[in-house]
Amino acid sequence: MGNLTRDPELKRTKSGAALTELGMAMNRSWTNENGERHEETTFVDVTVWGKQAENAAHYLQKGRSVLIEGRLQLDTWQDTKTGQNRSKLRVVAESVQFLSNQQSSAPQNGPESVGANSAGQHASNASNASNAGEAGGIAQNDTGQASPVGWEAA
Repeated sequence: MGNLTRDPELKRTKSGAALTELGMAMNRSWTNENGERHEETTFVDVTVWGKQAENAAHYLQKGRSVLIEGRLQLDTWQDTKTGQNRSKLRVVAESVQFLSNQQSSAPQNGPESVGANSAGQHASNASNASNAGEAGGIAQNDTGQASPVGWEAA
């Protein structure tokens, strides 16, 4: 869970699949044994695929709070200037929930989930994934409220 650090960037692969790149900042605060308060911010890059990518690019903007669930992916490459091997850890989103409604015209009825299934039926990640990098993971429950597959809305 965190806040977007930049506006989402919607892109298309050569095959036409939608992907959106998000930057997210997560804040952590704690008090040590001496009673001193500490804070740290971690910045994470997130890749969202498919219908979730289109919705994220359409409805999200910098500063918006989101809850992202997904898997970690390690990207590796060789730096062309130095020749050194480089790597970066990113999250590949399986579900995206909009938590705040800053600067948005979307309804404010609580967390909003976006995903590939809008037919009102539960769906599995496998049936929503149309390519190897794309994951669905969101369905609508019996009340019409979107929720991650496997979760039931209260």
